[in-house]
Amino acid sequence: QVQVVESGGGLVQAGGSLRLSCTAPGLTFDRLAMAWFRQAPGKEREGVSCISYNSAATHYTTSAKDRFTVSRDRFKKTLYLQMNALKPEDTAMYYCAAASKYSTCSASWYSEDRYDYWGQGTQVTVSS
Repeated sequence: QVQVVESGGGLVQAGGSLRLSCTAPGLTFDRLAMAWFRQAPGKEREGVSCISYNSAATHYTTSAKDRFTVSRDRFKKTLYLQMNALKPEDTAMYYCAAASKYSTCSASWYSEDRYDYWGQGTQVTVSS
């Protein structure tokens, strides 16, 4: 069974930074579009960012633009999300997702239906 594992969450003050990581050893990492989602208490899960298989294209939700950066290391088979200038409203469980049928993100990258493999999540809490 494919395992997707996130790490790097934690408690940080507003204005601080965190870097999330995601590994998926059982997947053909180089061929898959991958994404970050988050879910805040009482809210639906939302797409945060997507990156194509070759890092040529990235997408962000509006609230993450200019603050978050998604990247991937094909040699380490690791996905990253660098989060800067964090705000209390960024508090959520962050999930890594992989799309086995898609190598690029496309206009519907934020749709959960595109992704087959999900991690258990890593909690990010931003204090004011």
